[in-house]
Amino acid sequence: MKKYAPEIESGGLSVIGPVREDNQDSIHFPNGAHPVGCGLLFAIADGMGGYAHGGMASSLALESFSSILASHNGNSIIRTMQRGVEAANIKVYQKARQLDVGRMGTTLTAAYVLGDMLYLAHVGDSRAYLIRDGQAICLTDDHTAVGDMVRSKLISSDKIRTHAQRSVLTRSVGLDLFIQPDIVQQKLREGDRLILCSDGVWSVIEDEEFAHVASRSPSVNEVSRNLIDLALRYDTDDNASVVMFHLHKLIPISTEQDSRNRKSANWFQNLWKFVA
Repeated sequence: MKKYAPEIESGGLSVIGPVREDNQDSIHFPNGAHPVGCGLLFAIADGMGGYAHGGMASSLALESFSSILASHNGNSIIRTMQRGVEAANIKVYQKARQLDVGRMGTTLTAAYVLGDMLYLAHVGDSRAYLIRDGQAICLTDDHTAVGDMVRSKLISSDKIRTHAQRSVLTRSVGLDLFIQPDIVQQKLREGDRLILCSDGVWSVIEDEEFAHVASRSPSVNEVSRNLIDLALRYDTDDNASVVMFHLHKLIPISTEQDSRNRKSANWFQNLWKFVA
């Protein structure tokens, strides 16, 4: 079975910001030419500042996840991403005990692009935005106390960015032995852009501003820089990180592979409904 990769321009940027003493964010995006027949991984992890070694946690999580995904060898991408999150979780959990530092934790939001499909694995409160037709669509749910309040309709979504409990995570990588990521699929179109960002960016930038900034420049590096600059101008109090791609040419994957991954996605969704 032959696989394909779309033509994608990608980039990213991560800065300490004006308040933190170190950068606990980690980012991953393809560098150089994209190999034919391979999917492309974009990812961001935000180490938890309230715990020990947040920067190490985020780096370990991305390293472990990307290693698992690189070895999927034609297996179901959905299941491989699930395994990748589980491996990242165990890696961070065990490292904390090895170093005897108490608890280590990080968010993890990873996007894998194969053909015309986006596969997204998500834990925590980093975000993924799809920029399409001049609109910014948030593809992730915040795994936070405030996010739960919004989904329960206890507060409105416009209160998220200013709520006192905005950064209280309900799910993260590395804090417990077991983890439940959100794993979703999204059909892509030519011209689509994806923005992954840490909460040091989205907490001070409104959703519509992501679309506005993205539409002002065709260069992903310039958009990434402009988003970071805007977060700094808005006095973010955290590390600020962005990973971005622009889909220039679309090559659909085979119907067989698409069907296999859709079945896997449904299987995992039903499994987590049963577990919950």
